[in-house]
Amino acid sequence: MHRKAQYQRIGSMSLSPSAPERCVSRDSMEDYWSEMKSIEEERQGGPEEQTERSSMDEAELEEAWLQEAGLSTLVTGTQSDGPAEALLSTLTRSQAAMVKKRLDNYTQTLRKRNRQPTRHVRDVFSTPDASSEPTPPISPNGQIALRLPQWNTPKVPPPCAADTNGSGSASETILLSFDVPYSEAARAHQKGRECQDCRRIRKDDRDSPRFQIVRPRQGMTRVRDLSSEDIKKIGYISLIELTTFYDFLSIEMKRNRVVRSRARDSGIFGVPLTTLLENDQKKSPGSRVPLVFKKLLSKLEQTGLQTEGILRVPGSASRVKHLRQELELKFYEDRFDWDQVRQNDAAGLLKMFIRELPNPLLTQQHLPAFTAAQSISSPKHQIQALHLLIMLLPEANRDTLKALLEFLRKVVAYEEKNRMSLWNVSMIVAPNLFTFRGKNAKQEEMQGAVAAAQLVRLLITHQDLLWTVPCFLISHVRKMNEAAMGKKTPASEKSKRRLLKRWSMEKDRERSEVTDLRDGVIRVHAPLHAKVSMAIQLNAEMKARDITARFDGENGRGSRSASRRQRQYLFEIGGNIGERCLDPDAHLLDVYRVNPHCEWVLKSWAS
Repeated sequence: MHRKAQYQRIGSMSLSPSAPERCVSRDSMEDYWSEMKSIEEERQGGPEEQTERSSMDEAELEEAWLQEAGLSTLVTGTQSDGPAEALLSTLTRSQAAMVKKRLDNYTQTLRKRNRQPTRHVRDVFSTPDASSEPTPPISPNGQIALRLPQWNTPKVPPPCAADTNGSGSASETILLSFDVPYSEAARAHQKGRECQDCRRIRKDDRDSPRFQIVRPRQGMTRVRDLSSEDIKKIGYISLIELTTFYDFLSIEMKRNRVVRSRARDSGIFGVPLTTLLENDQKKSPGSRVPLVFKKLLSKLEQTGLQTEGILRVPGSASRVKHLRQELELKFYEDRFDWDQVRQNDAAGLLKMFIRELPNPLLTQQHLPAFTAAQSISSPKHQIQALHLLIMLLPEANRDTLKALLEFLRKVVAYEEKNRMSLWNVSMIVAPNLFTFRGKNAKQEEMQGAVAAAQLVRLLITHQDLLWTVPCFLISHVRKMNEAAMGKKTPASEKSKRRLLKRWSMEKDRERSEVTDLRDGVIRVHAPLHAKVSMAIQLNAEMKARDITARFDGENGRGSRSASRRQRQYLFEIGGNIGERCLDPDAHLLDVYRVNPHCEWVLKSWAS
């Protein structure tokens, strides 16, 4: 009873009159207290945490930041084929200034320790005078020497008339554009002013604002639509952009030290996600989410979505403990009997799996950044911060989190049957996702109760938006790839001759395939169709779906072979992108103009 009273006191502190969550019901808070009690009882009965969180000194903080941003060569001083030089050449002035600030801080901290930095900040950036053009950087080593780039802000299509009310209409619809970096719109804060987005106050009701996305003409891009290499570059840019964005909002970008502990390399619970996936892919190639996690979600979807109190009502502690042991022993041998698992047992195992990950699902290093997003008062800025955080999560964490959120959305959809509202679900899931580790863990978890639940609420509600890659990040990747291609030179005369011969052969083949492939004409390859290639003249309104329909028409849509084929999508491959599956509504002439040298391939997404 004492512990519950403590939770109530912290909860009342969180529900101050200025908090956006003051509409939280007592039932929802009861859910949170019950979940916290269950977690605490489990901790008391389990082994002590081996991973201890500790703060990082400034040099370690900056070095870890630079490494995660793909700029490790600025620390090591080594020349490599890494992304640093190409990445730096694509940054906006604000982003480049942030990198310069972090590198400068790293350099100064090393000097205080009487250590000589490998690279001086002067060797990376010029220092522009406020009233003049940037001066050439000093680079006696002949290493990276870049000017602060000039970012040309793209033109944003005008919003619909219904969405131009800046003070917030009754429908609470907020326009969200992916064309311009979020930090550029927040620059007004740098001069002590409020930007337009911060003037919008959050309404005192239970409904989150609706976000209307300005659909780009090049089409929407989901995370899964890009190659792994390009997604890795998206992560680099997202970290730099998020840090710049937070700096303009006067939010400190804290970071936890990730202490390497001895993690299990086999089994299920307490095993790193990457290790689980490596083991799973031996059994099921291409797995992106741990098999046991998918099976638990599937079990709950099949039998528990309409069960009253699912997620809230705990299973028997002894039964859950026994089932856990059974899973560890029998899951990978296909001997585990799933019929013995009740709905509430499956929910308990699911939450236990999430809590016991050696590195939290939101990652140890980025948990402070997620927590900091809770304090952002502007709904638009808050969703933008979450958007960038999702983009920089490791692939395994992001995919597993998405699978969880898709399930939670289904739970909320059956609210009338299971009595689990969005707030109920968010309150229960929050303490499992925001798993703080270290000496002050309990205090931090309780103080952030309602704010953490608000973030989970946003993740569930806006997951489709958050897993869409903003156009400005894709534009960065294109520029990075172009810059990297410009730096690649043949290593020898022999390789030069081989390259020229291959280039000549490709040109001859292109001329033989079509002699009139003029500007605005593309050749689409469809290896799985009877007609494997087609030259197509683009116009301003032609979309990806039109190409798919044309090939289906040529090959007989109603035929038996067509009905057996997997759904086909149009891809842009190569040029300044690794690979991108095109949105059916993408305007192809716009894609052609930004990537004129790509190949156009019609294929199934899985292939």
